[in-house]
Amino acid sequence: MSTTTGRRTLVRATTATLAASAALLAGSAAHAAEGDTYVPTQPSMRLTTLVSACEQDAAYLDYAIEVEGTEHDTVTVTWINPDGESVVTSGLPLQGRLLWPGAVVDDQGQGVDWPGWRLEDGEWVEGDEYDWVRPAVDVSFEVNPHVLVTTVYPPSSPDCATNPPGHDDPAGVVPVSNEVSASAQNPSLAETGATVGLYAALAAGLAAVGAAIVLLTRRARRS
Repeated sequence: MSTTTGRRTLVRATTATLAASAALLAGSAAHAAEGDTYVPTQPSMRLTTLVSACEQDAAYLDYAIEVEGTEHDTVTVTWINPDGESVVTSGLPLQGRLLWPGAVVDDQGQGVDWPGWRLEDGEWVEGDEYDWVRPAVDVSFEVNPHVLVTTVYPPSSPDCATNPPGHDDPAGVVPVSNEVSASAQNPSLAETGATVGLYAALAAGLAAVGAAIVLLTRRARRS
């Protein structure tokens, strides 16, 4: 084989290899777009229920969580204090009811103390260490990943009081209704999975091109 013929063969082979690599990459991209490329399961969670409620003159937060892509079956709930120590409870079930921080109930579940109020000399007065939980407070639900929501202290009603007997909300507190649904997930994991597949195909194609060039160059030199 002459040198010219070898070079022509090299060019043709290289072109063919590049075309094959392009087809491979196009196929990988198409599969990724169609969802056929393997994508690692991404941890996700969704709050299906998040409602503030009043029962027996005590404030509660009802919640329910759905999770996917994780083996964790408990949640850590953090009531976030913007100016001090937060209230954190770990190992909670994925569905339940939480007593509002600062609320206290007796053995029968009857409310006997309320956040934002303190008892002095037999009289209820405004202000205590839990002022920050009302009228609204940020709450974090962490499984893997986590959801951060803002929930509001439940208002009083004729059948259930969320303040001491005979008292309205503390000054400056405006009660609002609260029912929230929130979700959290990490879509970057799915994107990363598709990208990894594409890069792997690209690397394989380029490796094939490099190997073909080296082989044909050696043959051309020997000729």
